[in-house]
Amino acid sequence: MTSQDKPGIMHILHNTPEFKASEVDVAEELIDSYLNDPRGSGYHILVTETNSVVQGYICFGSTPMTEGTWDIYWMAVAPDMQGRGMGGALIKSAESQIKEAGGRMAIIETSSMPSYAKTRHFHKRNGYETIAHIPDFYEPGDDKLILLKRLD
Repeated sequence: MTSQDKPGIMHILHNTPEFKASEVDVAEELIDSYLNDPRGSGYHILVTETNSVVQGYICFGSTPMTEGTWDIYWMAVAPDMQGRGMGGALIKSAESQIKEAGGRMAIIETSSMPSYAKTRHFHKRNGYETIAHIPDFYEPGDDKLILLKRLD
């Protein structure tokens, strides 16, 4: 990711209906942290493009105080480009980099809301399984689901 990619990523985040404005703000903080110090931020960000136009991104990093556990923090593909394999390519690229760095598992936290059903199905198709369920975590009626994929 370069600073020239940020406007495209922000456009995707603002146009992804599942994301609240406060969530987009947090995603932008991670992007800015990465752009200000790519090596020291602790984040890794990959983008996918078509004809030099950003169509999606993934942000991931090593989980502090663990050995080989990584978090996938953010992932989004432009709504009109979903279903074309870009998300799968992004997650596979992230997993490959995680494995190269000695990672043994990837964790994803997501919402239980019906609007996230397509997202959860995507992760299941890519080998992630739900290992924890925390009721009412984000707000009443919106549970936190923790997904895991072992990479070794």
